[in-house]
Amino acid sequence: MALLSEKDQQYLRDEFAQLPRPVKLVMFTQERECQYCSETRQIVEELSSLSDKITAEIVTFDPEGPEAQEYGIDKIPAIVILADGDEPVDYGIRYFGIPSGYEFSSLIEDIMMVSKGDSGLSEAGKEQLRAISTPVHLQVFVTPTCPYCPRAVHLAHQMAMENPLIRADMVEAIEFPHLSNKYSVMGVPRTVINEDWHIEGAAPEPMVLAKVMEAVQAAQN
Repeated sequence: MALLSEKDQQYLRDEFAQLPRPVKLVMFTQERECQYCSETRQIVEELSSLSDKITAEIVTFDPEGPEAQEYGIDKIPAIVILADGDEPVDYGIRYFGIPSGYEFSSLIEDIMMVSKGDSGLSEAGKEQLRAISTPVHLQVFVTPTCPYCPRAVHLAHQMAMENPLIRADMVEAIEFPHLSNKYSVMGVPRTVINEDWHIEGAAPEPMVLAKVMEAVQAAQN
């Protein structure tokens, strides 16, 4: 049974008709699928069926395997969004956990963004992000019922597009309780920057960028 209604499928076909560049969704699961792995795989496969510009690659998760090592995948379900083509581009955009509920909109926005190759951030923000010379890891903790979470997730993924040293993960808080406990996630969205810095709520670009730069400066000292 399809997860997407006929109405939603037609809407997405129309949206995806505008995709300028092909996109690949690499989804990690396992033979005995984890909780939500099956549904996450179905989402990826249904999306790829709606456009010839979207392909799905389903990978059996092996933490020591070449694909997991290449993309830095240490938990499942996981989705990597790549700009596909002769020279695929990995912008560091990751989803850990099922992108359902409000988070489904984040996934669609990211597919469109990666295909266009433009983060949509302000020019000033792009310049600051491109100047970063040390690794930055953003983890945005969410739940499917949080209406503010997609803004935080998409902003983190926009930032990852601007610098190969930046990686941004959506982390579904309920599916990964050990991480929620580790980072003291009491409410969502909560964005963790390089382990020790965090922002509560769906903060605007300048505020998140300022916190990212603060974390970068601390790492360089």
